[in-house]
Amino acid sequence: MKPACAPTATNKPAGTGADYAPAAASVPLTAADSATVEGPFAVRDVVAQAAEQAAARVAAVNTAAALPKRSRVPVRDHRVTGQPGFVLHSYPYKETSLIIDMMTRDYGRVAVVAKGAKRPHSQLRGVLQTFQPLTVSWTGKSELRTLIDAEWVGGMLPIEKNALLCGFYVNELLVKLLARDDPHPVLFDHYVSTLNQLAHNEIAQIVLRKFERALLKETGVAADLTRDTEDRTQVVPEQEYVVDPERGARAARVSDTWPRVLGKTLLDMDREDYGDAQTQLQAKQLMRFLLAHQLNGNPLNTRQILIDLMQL
Repeated sequence: MKPACAPTATNKPAGTGADYAPAAASVPLTAADSATVEGPFAVRDVVAQAAEQAAARVAAVNTAAALPKRSRVPVRDHRVTGQPGFVLHSYPYKETSLIIDMMTRDYGRVAVVAKGAKRPHSQLRGVLQTFQPLTVSWTGKSELRTLIDAEWVGGMLPIEKNALLCGFYVNELLVKLLARDDPHPVLFDHYVSTLNQLAHNEIAQIVLRKFERALLKETGVAADLTRDTEDRTQVVPEQEYVVDPERGARAARVSDTWPRVLGKTLLDMDREDYGDAQTQLQAKQLMRFLLAHQLNGNPLNTRQILIDLMQL
């Protein structure tokens, strides 16, 4: 039997009130801690240990808060307003809507759904026409956005007759050769210039050769036609060359089956000078070859029609 003065968990020894301050008593003890408590000094040790652990946890939280946060991966803009653009192609979506493939200045080729555009009284019905300059607004971050507004800008003559088919040919090239969400502001300006030239009845074959060349340069195909890729010297006007779609121009060999063109033709194409009849003919053959390579042999519907109509 213990003496009456022996300290227990419920009897405070004289002079030890500080060891049992309320703040210390509020720290919970685990079952393992309680099992080892044999006196006030043991309790004080356990309380001190618990306080140290609590302080360590607070310090860890504060340290984590002070660390720089990881930057999030940027996402596509959720809302775009007043973007210059043109309709390239459209097709029905559900009963009353359209999916529009658009060429825009700062966002490249984008796809939007125009909800209700097929309804008779829709404001979008008469606006979403090909070859008309627009300002468009959309929302959404997926590959298919939602069109929220489109306004006709004006300022361009309409394309008519044979030039209209040339315009559709240009649009088909953009749809099939440009990746979506890949900005090409320089190519956008070439597109606007091409439509203006077609509307003013400039020679279609020359207009199309210029645009085809600009499109291939923007997509990284045969960017420099003025240098022989084998020795990096300038092409010689009187010498024959072939153009490797992956590398560029080089001197023609006997075994080559690719179209042969004179160095003069390559230099003329680089200057956009198509006044020479031979340059026009060889440039047409070269562009057909390079475009077919980029299209992986897939035919262009409008080109076949143009071949039949204009011997393009």
